[in-house]
Amino acid sequence: MQGVAGMKVIVLGSGVIGVTSAWFLAQAGHEVTVIDRQDAAGKETSYANAGEVSPGYSAPWAGPGVPLKAIKWLLMQHRPLVIRPHLDMGLVRWGLSMLRNCTAARYEINKGRMVRLAEYSRDVLREMRSSTGIGYDERSQGTLQLFRTQKQLDGTGADIEVLKRYGVRYELLDRAGFIRHEPALARVQDKFVGGLLLPGDETGDCFKFTQNLAAMAAQRGVQFRHGTSIERLETSGGRISGVVTAAGTLKADAYLLALGSYSPLLLAPLGIRIPVYPVKGYSITVPITDASGAPESTVMDETHKVAVTRLGDRIRVGGTAELAGYTLALHEPRRRTLEHVVTDLFPAGGDVSRAEFWCGLRPMTPDGTPVVGGTKLPNLYLATGHGTLGWTMAAGTGRVMADLISGRTPAIDMSGLTLDRYPNAYA
Repeated sequence: MQGVAGMKVIVLGSGVIGVTSAWFLAQAGHEVTVIDRQDAAGKETSYANAGEVSPGYSAPWAGPGVPLKAIKWLLMQHRPLVIRPHLDMGLVRWGLSMLRNCTAARYEINKGRMVRLAEYSRDVLREMRSSTGIGYDERSQGTLQLFRTQKQLDGTGADIEVLKRYGVRYELLDRAGFIRHEPALARVQDKFVGGLLLPGDETGDCFKFTQNLAAMAAQRGVQFRHGTSIERLETSGGRISGVVTAAGTLKADAYLLALGSYSPLLLAPLGIRIPVYPVKGYSITVPITDASGAPESTVMDETHKVAVTRLGDRIRVGGTAELAGYTLALHEPRRRTLEHVVTDLFPAGGDVSRAEFWCGLRPMTPDGTPVVGGTKLPNLYLATGHGTLGWTMAAGTGRVMADLISGRTPAIDMSGLTLDRYPNAYA
């Protein structure tokens, strides 16, 4: 669809991807309406994620050796992977596709695609901070990946090669090095052999960002229809003709689907199949009681795949991949894992007895790369499948979507990011 300024655009979903897209669409001169079932922006997966804006840590879960690692993870007491047995052919298909991506060649291709969008997104986010003054407990002090074993440290070679290729800054650190970056780790330094620092990464509260940007977008004329459930998309003449909601049918010139894990459910009746599966992630938010014992930025515990992030006067601890369909049930063993990691790394930092426990559904693709771009229907666009990196990739995704819908060429190469990479996407 060749876009022009002044179109009516409906954005489905008011998470960080939907709101950021709405912001850039409004800047491009379009009349934008955002629809969401929640009573405010950012109330689902964007609410309490790990807080990382981590282009350097952008990597697919599917990679060489992952199937064997997954078996080991399932046997751990504080395991990063949980599979709850249930009959779900969607999970079977998604899992098989993920296994096909567990090769060195596919890993390099997929990581390259992800880093391309993530690096661009980080730059766009910095421009947004500069031009708007938006605040969200942001810090720009990098991500520190911590290794408990020499084998983990030695296994960073493949990732480092990709980082070099894309010009992503990194530093390999010994104990003295990671203590300089995170002084509180001096108390537990003997538990780790070294670290990989990604100094270009940032942190911030995704929910605060989404809420603040939604308020700014509303001031620019974006209409938010919250508390409005979306029932289906209607088609006519090979195009989307309207969105059927609990409040009636709404019509526009273009439609952007940014519903995260729920996107496939709305697309299936249209004969569009995207391999996005809900992977539940958990977090706790811990009030800081001793700033000198808390993290300065983000620390990633490689063994448990848990991120510990400083957000203002709080510590956000996020992790776990739970394959259980669309359930949002909170399971206490997951809380105990997060509590174990934060008290193991930062025993004096915060009061875990006062932590807020939360979960959200990450929209994961089997190859790790999101689905960003157009579809066979010329006025339907997708921005979903960002997995654990929705916050990292939000600003870049929003600008890309505004460019595409406006008929402009995006600033980054879109190859490998669109639905076209899946040969069976259309029924």
